[in-house]
Amino acid sequence: MNAKQLIAAPLLLIAVAARAAQGEASSRLPDSPLSTGNLIETALGLVVVLGVMLALAWLVKRYVQVPGMGKGRVNVLGGVSLGAREKAVLLTVEGRRLLVGVAPGQVSTLMVLDEEAETPADFEAQLRAVSDGAADTSSDKGGR
Repeated sequence: MNAKQLIAAPLLLIAVAARAAQGEASSRLPDSPLSTGNLIETALGLVVVLGVMLALAWLVKRYVQVPGMGKGRVNVLGGVSLGAREKAVLLTVEGRRLLVGVAPGQVSTLMVLDEEAETPADFEAQLRAVSDGAADTSSDKGGR
């Protein structure tokens, strides 16, 4: 055998196989895209993709530290509504307790409280006690 025959024989076999495959493909009917098998396969693929996305979102939320997210150094101890849109909120900021008034478009410090580590049991009772104490001092100043 010479070199031409060695190259031509595999090419001839490939051409015969390709022609036979074309004949088989044309005799088969294509599957309907709305068949039950295709719909189930598509639904399962969708469920897998959504599951992977939810798992990735959970992992990012759990393990990735984004600046500005998380608890930080400010903790809300309690709050009470003072009106339709006003609130008094007790916060701890780096070990200090602050009583803050919150209104639409405005936040103001009402009082800086002592640095107790204990959280008050009843916020409303403590707020009343502090406001009564502030009212007593203001009435003493007005009487002089």
